[in-house]
Amino acid sequence: MKNLVLLGRICFALLFIMSASGHFSAETINNVAAKVPFASVLVPLSGVMELLGALSILLGYKAKWGAWLIVLFLIPVTLTLHQFWTIEDPMAQRMDMVNFMKNIALLGSALLIGYFGSGPMSLDAIVHKKPVLAH
Repeated sequence: MKNLVLLGRICFALLFIMSASGHFSAETINNVAAKVPFASVLVPLSGVMELLGALSILLGYKAKWGAWLIVLFLIPVTLTLHQFWTIEDPMAQRMDMVNFMKNIALLGSALLIGYFGSGPMSLDAIVHKKPVLAH
């Protein structure tokens, strides 16, 4: 069963690791600039937060902190970039609602990791392993 926790961390972190690099492209920054002030600073900063949080979770090192970085990343991104309720085109609204709800599910997962940590197969577990005392 402990393998499932590791697999869950890998699946969760992979999404953020793969998308983080996009936060450094001029195209992404320009697209976000219409909705977010200081996009040239905030978008790359969010990419750094996303990458550091995801790597922390993936490796299981300080995973609770990494999860909170993901939470701090997801909340403003979800609320500012996926305002599906403001979109009039039904298909575009549906697509943005799916992205909004995906982010809500990811937020829930990050909150769980933030509370429970990285599990038994992690660097955190190795670092915090209590030595066996000889009697």
